[in-house]
Amino acid sequence: MGLGKLEKRVGFIGAGQMAEALARGFISKGVVKASDMIATDPVKARRDVFESFSVKPVISNAEVVKEADIIFLAVKPQFVAPVLKEVRQHLTEKHTIVSIAAGKTLASLKEAAGEDTKLVRVMPNTPCLVGETASAMCLGGKASDEDAEEVRTLFSSVGRIVQVDEKLLSAVTGLSGSGPAYVFLMIEALADGGVRAGLPRDISMALAAQTVLGSAKMVLETGKHPGQLKDMVTSPGGTTIAGYHELEKSGVRSGIINAVLAATNRADEISRL
Repeated sequence: MGLGKLEKRVGFIGAGQMAEALARGFISKGVVKASDMIATDPVKARRDVFESFSVKPVISNAEVVKEADIIFLAVKPQFVAPVLKEVRQHLTEKHTIVSIAAGKTLASLKEAAGEDTKLVRVMPNTPCLVGETASAMCLGGKASDEDAEEVRTLFSSVGRIVQVDEKLLSAVTGLSGSGPAYVFLMIEALADGGVRAGLPRDISMALAAQTVLGSAKMVLETGKHPGQLKDMVTSPGGTTIAGYHELEKSGVRSGIINAVLAATNRADEISRL
């Protein structure tokens, strides 16, 4: 099902892998045409990548701001404030700044960009690279519900996005920002278990990864609680409940909860630096 075309020009300051994934997703879902996008990056090879799928590459940050309506800040966190201060004089009421830089608060963005700038802070995660991001956004400055809807349209083309208060973005970081690492660990462990039980490594890894993918899809598409879905698999006295018992004895559930909380706390610390 189509998401609808966004009648805005989109620019990228920073043309790394995340920016590339976003741009390709926008194009593939028909949300923004390649001819309506522009990108800059200090590394020529990255500009060349964008040019290879028909996005206009430019040298200067100011040129992106002059040509685009929605501007993605896809640079390392330490460069966000300098970039915004550099282009501040070119920002007008038509512009919406979307920052995907970790740890940069709306207050710091406003200080660098100016009081009247429309600001949206987004926390995506790495599955954006395969069109399956879990993202959260919060609004700042002069950003309106209309701006939020435009950002929602864009990010829905590369996964899912929710809107939260900024105070919850550290929790988002701890859960979906860091979460892929926890899932990769689980996939690796499942595959190792299969190898220990006698399966060839390649077959075990494929089965483990597909099992996680399919299970996640069941949660999202059935709307059933994971506990209900778990109960559908665990027959009385069967194999699954035997394995599940071992997970509970090992404290896997508590370990995952604690991992999310530890990452959340660290995200809070980083945002205060």
